[in-house]
Amino acid sequence: MTPGAQHPDDTTAQPLRSDAERNRGRIIAAARKVFARDGLNASMASVAREAGVGIATIFRRFPAKEELVAAVFADRMDAYADAVATALDDPDPWHGFVGYLEAACAMQAADYGFADVLTTTFPTAKALEARRNEAYEGMVRLIDRAKGAGRLREDFDPSDLVLLHMANAGVVNATGDAAPDAWRRVVALFIQSFEAPARGLLPASPEHEALYKAMLRAGPAGLTAPAPDRTS
Repeated sequence: MTPGAQHPDDTTAQPLRSDAERNRGRIIAAARKVFARDGLNASMASVAREAGVGIATIFRRFPAKEELVAAVFADRMDAYADAVATALDDPDPWHGFVGYLEAACAMQAADYGFADVLTTTFPTAKALEARRNEAYEGMVRLIDRAKGAGRLREDFDPSDLVLLHMANAGVVNATGDAAPDAWRRVVALFIQSFEAPARGLLPASPEHEALYKAMLRAGPAGLTAPAPDRTS
C-alpha cells in the first residue's frame, strides 16, 4: 500500500468511533435516570433496557458496574465537594455547617442513586473517591471552625456525618414518593442535636476503619472490590 492510500476499513473507522461515543452517552444518561429512580441496586439489564442497547454493549463500555457508577455520578460528587467549599466560604461557621448538611441531604433526597453513593465507598473509582476525600477534608476544617465558634458540640466526630448520611439515605429510600419531605424533619432533628451546648453525653463514635468497612459492605449488588491496603 502506498503512503497516503486509504485502507479499505478507514471509511468505517470514524463512524464506529462516533457510534461508540453515542452509545456511551446514551448508557450514562439511561443509568442516571435508572439509578436516580431505583438506587444503585438497579440492575445493568435495567440500564440496558432504558438505553435501548444490549447488555453486552453495556459491559463493553463499562466492564464493571462500579465504572458506570463513577461515570454517572462524577458531576454529583463535584457538586457535593462544591457545597463543602461554599460552606467554608461562609463567614459564619455554624451557618455554613448547617447549610452544607441541608444541601448534601437535599442532593440525596433528589436522587436515590446519589443517596447510595454518599454511603458507599468505591475503591477502584479513583477520581470519585478523590473528590469524596477532598470534600471530607474540607468538612473536617468546617467542623473545627464550628467548634471554635462555640456552636458545634465538642464531642461531634466527622464519622457522625457518615451516620447522618446513612440515616438520611434510609429515610429517603423508605419514604419515597409517599412522604417525600420526611427527610427534612430527620435532618433538622440531627442538626438540633449537633448544636452546642450538648444536652448529654454521647456513646463512643464507631472506629473509622469499622465505618469504612460498613460503607464497603453497603455497596449494592454487583459493586465488589477489595478494600485498599491501609497498612502503609
